[in-house]
Amino acid sequence: MIDDFEARGKRKKLVAGLRNKGITDEEVLRAIDRVPRHLFMDPAFLIHAYVDKAFPISSGQTISQPYTVAVQTSLLSVKKRDKILEIGTGSGYQAAILAEMGAKVYTIERFRELYLKAQQTLSALGYQADFFYGDGYEGKPQYGPFDGIIITAAIKEIPESLLKQLRTGGKLVAPVGGSDFQVMTLVRRDGEDSFTHTTHGTFVFVPMLKGTVNDN
Repeated sequence: MIDDFEARGKRKKLVAGLRNKGITDEEVLRAIDRVPRHLFMDPAFLIHAYVDKAFPISSGQTISQPYTVAVQTSLLSVKKRDKILEIGTGSGYQAAILAEMGAKVYTIERFRELYLKAQQTLSALGYQADFFYGDGYEGKPQYGPFDGIIITAAIKEIPESLLKQLRTGGKLVAPVGGSDFQVMTLVRRDGEDSFTHTTHGTFVFVPMLKGTVNDN
């Protein structure tokens, strides 16, 4: 898998643009500078890999806009060795960003084609993550509690089952709302049944659905 001088230069411009848009978490910016986004994209869109936009991938899904990835990751306040559960592996790009930051990543994907392809891509790049083919609504309680949970698809409301998989002090970030737009919502678990919610702007994601899809 090739990551050349031109791609690295484009990433540095992308990072500069994200700084201008208000991203201040230097560890997130460093990870975006190091992870070759073009290797997670459909060949038809390679020329646009470092444009700050979302693009289609297989199974009717998208690779998120880098700004969106930066916002969600920054809200989680990721530290090395944090256990992070990702709901919606997609291309694997977000999982790679988390792994680059030193997190222990657990990621769930409902589309089998994406589940398999993301594993291949991250493995080829030397990133470690635990991949699961399954229903993201269920989470992975047997691997919790988690320091952070990131939901990468639009959800009407956050399932209590996922909130319960956070450790005390842990954070969950998710785009919450209808099909037109969602509000980026950060939930911090303060105690056994105590949670603090804050909102952080509007975004547009593909919907989070239940069940699995064997599309091979």
